[in-house]
Amino acid sequence: MLPKSARLTSPNDFARTTKSGLRVTTDHFMGYLYLQSESSATSARLGLVIGKRIGNSIARHRLARQIRHAIAIEKFPTNGMIVIRALATSTPAHQIDVITEIAQMSEKLIARAEKLAVTQ
Repeated sequence: MLPKSARLTSPNDFARTTKSGLRVTTDHFMGYLYLQSESSATSARLGLVIGKRIGNSIARHRLARQIRHAIAIEKFPTNGMIVIRALATSTPAHQIDVITEIAQMSEKLIARAEKLAVTQ
């Protein structure tokens, strides 16, 4: 379980992150990272989007727990908002290697954010 300060809860934050943030796709997930202005330096916050096409309620909640366990939120920039969207695929949710895919996606998002920070 993530602490309340590390959760994205506002629909506006979800929309801002998914529409204006950096995007990385893996086989089963799409990750977004939006960097807020430096003046609002809070810890990174995470939101999950897991639709009904993934499976029943049990499968969706199991996947959400696996994602929260796999993500290293402390590695993200302190002013970042992260949204992870589970993609509907033919592979059942219980057969996905969540830890590996989330780690790869996180590394790609952080690298792109660092590259963006260097160019600015």
